[in-house]
Amino acid sequence: MLQSWRWFGPNDPIPLAHIRQAGASGIVTSLHHIGDRRAWTDADVAERKAIIESAGFRWDVCESIPVNSSIKLRQGAWRQSIDTWKDSLAALGGAGVPVVCYNFMPVVDWTRTDLRFPMPSTALALRFEMAAFIAYDVFVLKRPDAEADYGADQIAAARLRLEAMSDDEVNGLETTVIAGLPGGEDTYDRAAIAREIGAFAGMTADELRSNLVAFLAEVAPVAEEVGVRLAIHPDDPPIPLFGLPRVVSTAADLQSIVSAVDIPSNGLTLCAGSLGSRADNDVPAIARAFAPRIHFAHLRNVSRDADGSFTESDHLAGDVDMVEVIAALLAEERRRVAEGRRDAAIPMRPDHGHLMADDLTKSTNPGYSLIGRLRGLAELRGVMTALDRTTP
Repeated sequence: MLQSWRWFGPNDPIPLAHIRQAGASGIVTSLHHIGDRRAWTDADVAERKAIIESAGFRWDVCESIPVNSSIKLRQGAWRQSIDTWKDSLAALGGAGVPVVCYNFMPVVDWTRTDLRFPMPSTALALRFEMAAFIAYDVFVLKRPDAEADYGADQIAAARLRLEAMSDDEVNGLETTVIAGLPGGEDTYDRAAIAREIGAFAGMTADELRSNLVAFLAEVAPVAEEVGVRLAIHPDDPPIPLFGLPRVVSTAADLQSIVSAVDIPSNGLTLCAGSLGSRADNDVPAIARAFAPRIHFAHLRNVSRDADGSFTESDHLAGDVDMVEVIAALLAEERRRVAEGRRDAAIPMRPDHGHLMADDLTKSTNPGYSLIGRLRGLAELRGVMTALDRTTP
């Protein structure tokens, strides 16, 4: 696999020189300073590519071109937003960027409730706590009819959780949930997120899925034409949030996506942590089943709780059998080589990492510190090396 590293551009606290020291050879990045305000030009993309290549790297994956809410709603300026997306896609393809990762989550992107959860090792991890999230949704945000989306036991647990929190802790929870995490599309305050949720209110999973398929029917042929492979990212977490549907959460969802627009450019990002945070997702089985359409891999692990909460664990710990996931991806690479596919090598990155050692006192993006990801990449590289040597 192509060992890559997410980098947030020139303002990332982790410089490219340190990424070289971690042993990565490819970069996963986006034009975060532009976002979806306008189409990315050839010059925009060339400038970023030159920075990456001058440091001795490949630009393996663009993660991501943001998908504007108008596209998900298919309302307002959705036509212009899709055209803008296609123009950005064409610019990336013209520069030889081979993969674009994107997501179709409504309102909020990847979501956590705690960015500094203490682990037994004394490192700090990212965590999604169900009771804390429900407490925010029902009692702080006070979303209309929110209680109807949860069971009585969940509401009771959320009320107790909120009562145990100080005002500062409640404010911190709100900031973590709605103020935006690295790579996310939007940042909100309480009034703004309430308005955005209201715009999606009443949308069903079938309607959101239909809008995703309509989007793919337009952009996947463009990707095919310009030589880019699209890799949709699973919902994170893979459950409805704020009463809104999510349609990239299960194996059945993934099957509907690849079947609806059945061309090679329409593929998947295998995010082991996102899929693995849902107990009914067998991640190794998903890796094997969808292997030919996996264009990118996020290798991250989670430890699940019975109530739907989860904590990001060490890369080789947790509830996802990471060795089996890697074995499935390596087997797919061997199959592609035999088939003569030019995309035989699958780009991967160590997704997230614990905050540990010297990084505990440094300014870092949540989940994207240096040392935790360096450890994760080293562990994953060890598994890949061992499997390569022991496979006939």
